[in-house]
Amino acid sequence: MFGPHLAASSGSGAALGVIVVVYLAVIILMIAAIWKVFTKAGQPGWAAIIPFYNIYVMCKVGGKPGWWLVLCLIPIVNIVVLIMIYNAVAKSFGRSGGFTVGLLFLPFIFWPILGFGSARYLGPGGQGFGGQGGYPQGYGAPNPYAGQPQQGGYPPVGGPPQGYAPGYGHAPGHGQPQPGYGQPGYGQPGYGQPGYGQPQPGYGQQPGYGQPYPPQG
Repeated sequence: MFGPHLAASSGSGAALGVIVVVYLAVIILMIAAIWKVFTKAGQPGWAAIIPFYNIYVMCKVGGKPGWWLVLCLIPIVNIVVLIMIYNAVAKSFGRSGGFTVGLLFLPFIFWPILGFGSARYLGPGGQGFGGQGGYPQGYGAPNPYAGQPQQGGYPPVGGPPQGYAPGYGHAPGHGQPQPGYGQPGYGQPGYGQPGYGQPQPGYGQQPGYGQPYPPQG
């Protein structure tokens, strides 16, 4: 008489037990993930287990004023404020707005990614990286060819050319003296010697050209 009802009660009790275990596991995972996020940002990790104070610490991590915690106590307003805080935290770790959506709707997946993944804290709201694609101000993207041997004929990568590599300015006929230019044939016999710029007989040395006439009787 009581057999089917007892079996149904046992089955529902087992299902409820599984749900409770999964729920507790998710809560522990979330606490551990937020704890790790706080420690990455230089904040106390234990703040993750204290209600309200954990929201205050999130404001500090995201570069938002601490009094935003008061706004989180106002219905409807708290939803908008929480979205802005989550977005600021995501940007502080170099993540985009799409990651913020994940923090809101799939927190048990995206908070562990933020906490246990390779994301680094960039400063409150990511302000230390000046909008240059996630790289600090004054620094561009790392040069993937830095430290690699250079091929002949190309200037060094990452700086102004220091001299010229073989193939630029040193090939015959480019930047080096060759026969016929600045060597024998110019400034040597035939140029600047007798016949060019030097007095020769018959030019400026005969009577009647710049010299007194011979006395006439």
